[in-house]
Amino acid sequence: MNQDELKQLVGETAAKYVENNTVVGLGTGSTVKYLVDALGRRVADEGLSIVGVPTSDRTADQARALGITIKDVDDVDHIDLTIDGADQIDKNFQGIKGGGAAHLWEKIVAINSDKNMWIVDESKMADELGSFPLPLEVIPYGSTQLLKRLEAKGYHPEFRMKDGQHVLTDSKNYVIDLHMGHIDHPHELAKDLDSMTGIVEHGLFLDLVNTVIVGHEDGPEILEAR
Repeated sequence: MNQDELKQLVGETAAKYVENNTVVGLGTGSTVKYLVDALGRRVADEGLSIVGVPTSDRTADQARALGITIKDVDDVDHIDLTIDGADQIDKNFQGIKGGGAAHLWEKIVAINSDKNMWIVDESKMADELGSFPLPLEVIPYGSTQLLKRLEAKGYHPEFRMKDGQHVLTDSKNYVIDLHMGHIDHPHELAKDLDSMTGIVEHGLFLDLVNTVIVGHEDGPEILEAR
């Protein structure tokens, strides 16, 4: 199985966990796309009734096109389960997200959810975090000064660019990626980043996930994190 087939495997497996008449947080990214496709089929074939709370405009557009009812996070009174991808997960089930520049909305939905499930192919599992760059969503105003402060701390920051332009989040902010190589103390790093003016949100998702579904050649592996 190639990587896309592993992503499809875990996306379709996760869709089976979604119960009728629930509010479901819908993540963002290539793996979640398969999840949303599978949920759309369940809506069409089984009459599954759910409300989706999207973490990006592109997920919202995909879900609506498949007949899934979509509501904003501020228009629901609870979220039963959020299913999202992850860019890296360590052995303690701490994660890095934000490769798709949606980590601010993803974290807002995640912290307002009763349960969180991450779906990944096996390449996303690691002993420690940091080999995947850590994304920050930052305010454009003063962002070059912020980059200098991050450099002084030894965090190896880079603006995320595409075609010579800053990548913009759905909230019209910039993204800075920290190329740290390894993160020895993710909770301490999170606290430091939380204290820095200009950073709206970082991509460390700590002590959040309940279940991880990992795609392997021989089938999906279900890991209960907490």
